[in-house]
Amino acid sequence: MKASGRWLRPGAGALIAWLLALATAGCGISADEEPSEPAGEAPAAEPAPTRTIERTRVEVVEDVDGKGNGLNPALLYKRLAPGVVTVISIFDEEGSPPEPGGGEGGLGSGFVLDDQGFVATNAHVVTTGEGSDLKRADEVYVEFADGNRVASEIVGEDPNSDVALLKLDPGGLPLTPIRLGSSSALQVGAPVAAIGSPFGERQSLSIGVISAIDRDIESLTAFAIGNAIQTDAAINRGNSGGPLLDARGRVIGINSQIKSTSGGGEGVGFAVPVNTVRRSLDQLRAKGEVDYGYLGVTSQQLYPQLAERLDVDADTGALVAGVESGSPADEAGLETGDDKIDFQGQREIPENGDVIVSVDGDPLDNANNLGDLISLKMPGDRVRLEVFRDGERRTVTVTLGERPDRAPEASPEP
Repeated sequence: MKASGRWLRPGAGALIAWLLALATAGCGISADEEPSEPAGEAPAAEPAPTRTIERTRVEVVEDVDGKGNGLNPALLYKRLAPGVVTVISIFDEEGSPPEPGGGEGGLGSGFVLDDQGFVATNAHVVTTGEGSDLKRADEVYVEFADGNRVASEIVGEDPNSDVALLKLDPGGLPLTPIRLGSSSALQVGAPVAAIGSPFGERQSLSIGVISAIDRDIESLTAFAIGNAIQTDAAINRGNSGGPLLDARGRVIGINSQIKSTSGGGEGVGFAVPVNTVRRSLDQLRAKGEVDYGYLGVTSQQLYPQLAERLDVDADTGALVAGVESGSPADEAGLETGDDKIDFQGQREIPENGDVIVSVDGDPLDNANNLGDLISLKMPGDRVRLEVFRDGERRTVTVTLGERPDRAPEASPEP
């Protein structure tokens, strides 16, 4: 991965000590025990007849500090760290620990969602490859703060949002679910905390602030993840999949990537926003996969000076730069301009093409871009696009398709 956007997935060498410990200490589920239930089923697995399972102990944390006193790192850590787990993935068909030159491994973080044994993490923690070449880990283990380590199954992964859902047998485990918050009204400067396993150092806490919002970061497909959260809380390899928490102890994002020139955390980390995470988890739990609507355009952000130069009666929007042949946008008649201009250092800007200014009434502005709004829709949804064309405002109705593995070409075929 290029230095400007690094995944937090370590190589096999970082796992050898962990996996040797796994081989000697044993797992929380033995080979003769019943496996957990099939993907997507909510109830916990029934125990084998020869085994007695203690009652699962669940501690529900309502609010770390409901008094509005700001972030209390010590209290937040004491209450919520038990709900953060280390996720160990093995990519080896033989099931043996990875060795130098053979087999692969990954180590990341995750957090408990409920008393049924569901755990959230990043998709890239439990998979390798990208797009259609994505491959699941052959084995996944979840390690708790008290040292308990249990086998887990991958219910499903969403490569478009880099989210994965795991399921383990909760029998006899002390579980501390961490509640999902909201990323709709985040403020730059608000205090945040990250808990995870950087470089395998489990249950590590770092604190900082929200440095920026509405960032675009890479996914495991050709489509970007929008509305990502930037933070200066220390994020390093192994933090992937762990929670980014607000002062109330609610999850506002899943830590996913860093921007670095050295490979280490340099105060520029990124988290997948929790509203995106929640959508993925709901669909993964229901059916093991996540669907996204697809329009089939490439676009360029419109801003007031460019709008004035193009004589468009809108300050913000999405200037259609390309339309994928045969896509829903193409079938709906969306057009890109034939004439090109250079403006303020930007080259080949379509001069007389369509400009989309809203989707189902939601304006395209600095908080909402076209890709983010379309990604909230499902294949088959009919959406109303408000479009400027030839100086006139009109409404175009489009039936969305299913998002492919690759993004549309910047320049459509003639």
